[in-house]
Amino acid sequence: MAQLNSTRGSAGFLVSEANGMYRSRDVGTVAAGAAPGLAVGTILGKLTAGGNYVAYAPGGSDGSQTIAGILWEAAIGTVKKTIVTRDAEVNGAHLVYQAGANDAAKATANAALKALGIIVR
Repeated sequence: MAQLNSTRGSAGFLVSEANGMYRSRDVGTVAAGAAPGLAVGTILGKLTAGGNYVAYAPGGSDGSQTIAGILWEAAIGTVKKTIVTRDAEVNGAHLVYQAGANDAAKATANAALKALGIIVR
């Protein structure tokens, strides 16, 4: 029997968002790199040079160290994608934190998301 693999669909991390059409979301250019790229629910930073969104990197010094949102849909390459940037509730178990994130690092990221109005449950 063949094995079926499933991934989360677009916005699979989202619990709820602000009233009003698309008020919690923006469209931005995501620099995701080569395959496999960035998964749905990846926490993003925003580069100060060029303004592209990239995976959050707390040790960075190029803007990637400051949380700016959560990727709505998977991305490969440099593409325009939807990003949750404010006023939403999300499921923390479905977020993609930086590699090697421990509980303290996740709490720090969650606090930064809260400052944007994104509440992690």
